[in-house]
Amino acid sequence: MLRSYDEVAEAIRKMVIRGAPAIGVAAAMGIALGASQSVGTSVADLDDDLQYICDVMSKTRPTAVNLFWAIERMRATFQKNKQLNDVEKVKKTLVDEALAIFEEDIAANRAIGKHGEPLIPDNATVLTHCNAGALATAGDYGTALGVIRGARDAGKKVAVIADETRPFLQGLRLTAWELAKDDIPVTVITDNMAGHVMKGGKVDAVVVGADRIAANGDTANKIGTYGLAVLAAHHGLPLVVVAPTSTLDPSLATGEAIPIEERDGAEVSTRFAARNPAFDVTPADLVAAIVTEQGIHRAPYGASLPRETAAAR
Repeated sequence: MLRSYDEVAEAIRKMVIRGAPAIGVAAAMGIALGASQSVGTSVADLDDDLQYICDVMSKTRPTAVNLFWAIERMRATFQKNKQLNDVEKVKKTLVDEALAIFEEDIAANRAIGKHGEPLIPDNATVLTHCNAGALATAGDYGTALGVIRGARDAGKKVAVIADETRPFLQGLRLTAWELAKDDIPVTVITDNMAGHVMKGGKVDAVVVGADRIAANGDTANKIGTYGLAVLAAHHGLPLVVVAPTSTLDPSLATGEAIPIEERDGAEVSTRFAARNPAFDVTPADLVAAIVTEQGIHRAPYGASLPRETAAAR
């Protein structure tokens, strides 16, 4: 159990909480928790505390834009309600906003599953990377796995090949566990087997989540996604990106501007010097479709993706 905003921030930093939507929800909850525990006696005191809490949250992980989207929503909620001039009432508005973000994520994932399900043929085998399921979101559906669950709920037979996803093994530890609990057939492969299984005709589509999507459709996702996209294109397989609109970042024209988190190399090796970028960027021309709660978006993504994220509404 996390008992303070700094414990929430540390959980995000250490990937105890991971997955872009879950990071956003957790950040909002952490900010609300920190505000609720503020001992300031005035709205001005709360303002000072809130700005500090938001600053701490913003330094946890740089790539997932959902984090910054949630922080800005919480800041906007405070600015909208500070004229209440009652510190306890303002605190309650922050708690209510965090709970709204939580509920919206659950609804978005269900809508994503419904919209994306037509992209999964009956009797398909889908290759996934990392974990974009219930454990990466607020509810029990997920984003990329939400599309797979949506296909199942539509009566389709679907099987999954899950990349183990080095170095944190989210595909092995989380995705495979989720699918097995749902009685969806799943087979785990090491990351370097993907080309082999595609060449052998064992894959019908690649479905992945996202941590930030630029205005042109360039997509940052777990390291290794770019390689999968190149392999999928070579083998004529569609790569589908699945994410809520809170993952869209229309302020960035292309993926070149997406900040890439570089984690401690000790997560890869404690014996040798090691690089450990947590994400890579897949160019939009390798993406067959982007699915959000608003529907299926196709290239050119500069025209088809929403121009506003939920943060702006």
